[in-house]
Order: sequence, then structure tokens, then C-alpha cells
Amino acid sequence: MSSALNWVGYKTLVRKEVKRILRIWGQTIVPPAITMTLYFVIFGNLIGSRIGQMDGVDYMTFIVPGLIMMSIITNSYGNMVSSFFGAKFGKHIEELLVSPLPSYVIVAGYVTGAMMRGLMVGSVVSIIAMQFTDISIYNLSITLSVALLTSMLFSLAGMINAIFAQKFDDIAIIPTFVLTPLIYLGGVFYSISLLPQFWQNVSAFNPIFYIINAFRYGLLGKSDVDITSAYIIIILFVTLLASACLWLVHTGKGLRS
Repeated sequence: MSSALNWVGYKTLVRKEVKRILRIWGQTIVPPAITMTLYFVIFGNLIGSRIGQMDGVDYMTFIVPGLIMMSIITNSYGNMVSSFFGAKFGKHIEELLVSPLPSYVIVAGYVTGAMMRGLMVGSVVSIIAMQFTDISIYNLSITLSVALLTSMLFSLAGMINAIFAQKFDDIAIIPTFVLTPLIYLGGVFYSISLLPQFWQNVSAFNPIFYIINAFRYGLLGKSDVDITSAYIIIILFVTLLASACLWLVHTGKGLRS
């Protein structure tokens, strides 16, 4: 199949996903914005005023990177798992599988669409954060690259969840019992230096901990981890999940009736 036709297929998938996001913006954009506003009000203003500073910066400013990352992670993952499982449940994913489109075009199209939602919501949350505190980006390239890699990583994770899910209840298990605990234990609201040594060691096995700290370094120049190590871990997970998604779609495992 020619590269021109692959490009048309890719653009069509992305356009479909973006139109879906914008068509139901009241469900995809507004709820996360309201939720994050409440986080800023409750944790930033009310609790933050009593905490004072964290890691040398105002507490409100400290939690901004974590809350932005939280919105990118949950929305990239949520968009992919709902959209791809919907295509699987409605049986129209089978039309893509028997089409001339290569597996990598199908994966790239859905992943890009999910990334768009994650980054859109992340941008909205960033604008909301500016209403509560001053944000000056310490390193723009790190900030943008971590945001892009993170949205890609959890879009891929959402695709794997959707492929193995057998019913709608299955797509809520991972976000509820795995993703949410890892996010809250990833240093969104605290510095790892506050934890006992045992829990610091445990946190070292949480990939989201590295993501949040890398993004915090990009925004504030503060991090509990080495940035190079954080990038290696993020890129490693992206590579592993991308390989898994390509193999699953190529073989049709969990997708063909």
C-alpha cells in the first residue's frame, strides 16, 4: 500500500477521533476542568495556605505539574480505552483489520486521537492553574517532550486495556484499581523526601513518579529524580507498550470474533 494512502487512512482516523472529542466536549473537556479547579481550590488555597512551601516553592505552585500530568494521563488513557473498546464492541474495528491499512497506521491513528484529548485537557488545566498561581516554565523542551511522551504512553496503555476488555465494566478496572493509586502515590501532592526510606524505595518502582517529577523539573526546575533516568524509563515503557499494541493489532488477538 502506498504511503499516500497510508497517510489518508491515518488522517481519517485522527479526524474521526478529534471530531468525537469535540462533539461531546461537555463530557471530554468540561468535567476534568471542573475537577482540577476543585483540586486547586481545596488543596492549593485551603490546605496549601497551611502547608506553606514544599521543596522550596509555594505549595500551590508545587502541585501544578502533578495536576496537569494527572489530567493528561487520565484523559489520554480514558479516551483510548473508551473509543477503541467502542469500536471493538460495535464490530467496526474488524473493518479496519481487513482493510489494506497496516497495523502501525491503525495504532498511530487511535493513539494520536487519544493524545489530542489528553493534551487539550492538559492545556485547559494549565490555563486554569494560571488563575491561581504564576507559572514560569523552567525548560520548555523538557516540559513539552514529557507531556507528549506521557500522553503517548497512556494512550498505548489504554489500547491494551481495550483489547483485552470483554465488557464495559472491564475498562474501568485498571483506571480504578491501578492507575488512580499510582497517580496519587506518584508525588502529585508531596515531595518524596517527606517519606520514610522504605516508602521512598517503593516509589522508585512507580513509573508515574518519574513522569511527574520530570514534568515538575520542566516547569519548576525541581525534581526528586535524575532527569536522564526519568526519560529512559518513560521511553522504555513507550517502546514496550507500542510493540505490544502493534503485535496485538497485527495478530487480531482479542479483536477478531
